[in-house]
Amino acid sequence: MNPVVTNHQGVSVQVRGLRKSFAGTPVLQGIDFEVAPGEIFVIMGPSGSGKSVLLKHIIGLERPDAGEILIGGKPVGSPGVMDRFRLAMVFQSGALLNSLTVGENVGLYLSEHRLKPPGEIARIVAEKLELVGLKGASDKLPNELSGGMKKRAAIARALVIEPQLVLYDEPTSELDPLSAVTIAEEIVRLRQRIRATSLVVSHDRDLAFGVADRIAVIHQGQLLTIGTPEEVRRFNDPLVQRFLSADFKPSNHPPTP
Repeated sequence: MNPVVTNHQGVSVQVRGLRKSFAGTPVLQGIDFEVAPGEIFVIMGPSGSGKSVLLKHIIGLERPDAGEILIGGKPVGSPGVMDRFRLAMVFQSGALLNSLTVGENVGLYLSEHRLKPPGEIARIVAEKLELVGLKGASDKLPNELSGGMKKRAAIARALVIEPQLVLYDEPTSELDPLSAVTIAEEIVRLRQRIRATSLVVSHDRDLAFGVADRIAVIHQGQLLTIGTPEEVRRFNDPLVQRFLSADFKPSNHPPTP
């Protein structure tokens, strides 16, 4: 079976003046950026910088205190916008249901909503699993898969709706370096095959600079810079440079008793 290349186009994302506080503590402080249709856009920054909160706003799980988000020119939260544009989310944990097979996990949305007959769902599931390099894994249980395979199964599940926008939350977290490279390659290949817009939230510098058309760096809820990978590397800001160059250097001194 040859994976099908779809002809639909990705959808644009615009974030305008986004602000959010929790219990009086600012988390997002006036975030502005735009993602073009079909672009791979990476939001990166240290832990606690507001990346995941920003992602929750884009998919409508959080409402901003101020500002707005437009998907395909339509405000998130307006009637029908999530039905009009096909959005898919790949969660940090993969979020596979351990009681279901891989195939049942991938086809769950279609079967739960009775959108396709069983035979058609099986065909679509097999197609999407092959697309992410998991041909023949449909009857396996999630606990039989490696961490990287679970992430790819989660991507396959996202693809069953033929998404125009795919959102990835820390897609390489808790993966070994080889599996992380495989996921990065999948993100690029999927853009080539399905032409969807990809919005990736990550603190993985190798992933960001390996897949991104453009990168936004945020720190403490503020946008520090946005640009191509090369532009971000050259950006002369101490916070950005410290984040990009941070590395663990073990001390030669013995621990204090």
